[in-house]
Amino acid sequence: QKQFVESGGGLVQSGESLRLSCVASGFNLNWYTVAWFRQAPGQEREKIACSSTDDAIVNVVDSVKGRFAIYRNSDEKTMYLQMNSLKPEDTATYFCAAVFEVPGLYVGCYAMNIWGKGIRVTVSS
Repeated sequence: QKQFVESGGGLVQSGESLRLSCVASGFNLNWYTVAWFRQAPGQEREKIACSSTDDAIVNVVDSVKGRFAIYRNSDEKTMYLQMNSLKPEDTATYFCAAVFEVPGLYVGCYAMNIWGKGIRVTVSS
């Protein structure tokens, strides 16, 4: 069964940092395009970062650009979201996600079919 085991998150103050982790189980993370999404209360789920299999192509939304970074450690079978300079508007539930990437055919982070259960992040002002 393909799944993620998540960790990280919690309550922090504005300006602090957090790192979210998702360990891949049942599949080889190296073969997958990966992404982080978030969903704030009452809002739609938003894609915030996306990375190709070799991390050569990385896209981050403007609202977190320069503050958040997506990366993976293949040896640890883990993907990460490093979040710095957190703001109250970053408060949300964060989801890791993955989809198999056909070799040489990166198409971006669409139709993600492996999802984490969500990690709650709260940033106080």
